[in-house]
Amino acid sequence: MAHFVIMGCGRVGVTLAHTLDESGHSVAVIDQDDSAFRRLRSDFSGRKITGVGFDRDTLRHADIENAYAFAAVSSGDNSNILATRVARETFHVPHVVARIYDPGRAEIYQRLGIPTVAAVRWSADQVLRRILPEQSIKGDFREASGRLILGEVSLHDGWVGHGFAEIEAASGARVAYLTRFGEGMLPGPETRYQQGDIVHAMMNVAATQKIAGILSKPPVKESE
Repeated sequence: MAHFVIMGCGRVGVTLAHTLDESGHSVAVIDQDDSAFRRLRSDFSGRKITGVGFDRDTLRHADIENAYAFAAVSSGDNSNILATRVARETFHVPHVVARIYDPGRAEIYQRLGIPTVAAVRWSADQVLRRILPEQSIKGDFREASGRLILGEVSLHDGWVGHGFAEIEAASGARVAYLTRFGEGMLPGPETRYQQGDIVHAMMNVAATQKIAGILSKPPVKESE
């Protein structure tokens, strides 16, 4: 099981903490307001840390060095982005995501290589999809026979710079479109995956678990 650090103990943060804790993962929740931890269930087994989420000592207390993923879901856009950048750039956490309230900033954040989730009703689910790359792929569309599904896939940072043709060959998925800097685009033969891209692919339903597993890891290097 993995270790997760969550900044913000509001509705979304609590949902994430409970879901991860119930799945057997190690969880640390950070919030500036000590009373916010009252929202957590009495049987929550994770750590509760009072402090500022972008403070390095606070993050170390949350065992950020061993974190598989970091989710900043507090009520402040600037705090979420700053904390996420510290987690990625200082502590090299492999999976990060920031919740935002101002969708107009999305392009700026994507240029920084920070996946973002808008503050909408299903944001907790969207955050989980970004910090749990091995989770079952949730589809946006399923064709009539039920055999094919179009869904968002998460890629390991090791795929950055690789062509989508290579990604398709390795995973067996067919990339339908991607969102880059807030705009949708159709990948061409020379298009390469960039950090911050949101990728949607058509897949065989029976193969989604396998595809998610392949893409959640760096590409396999060919033996010399």
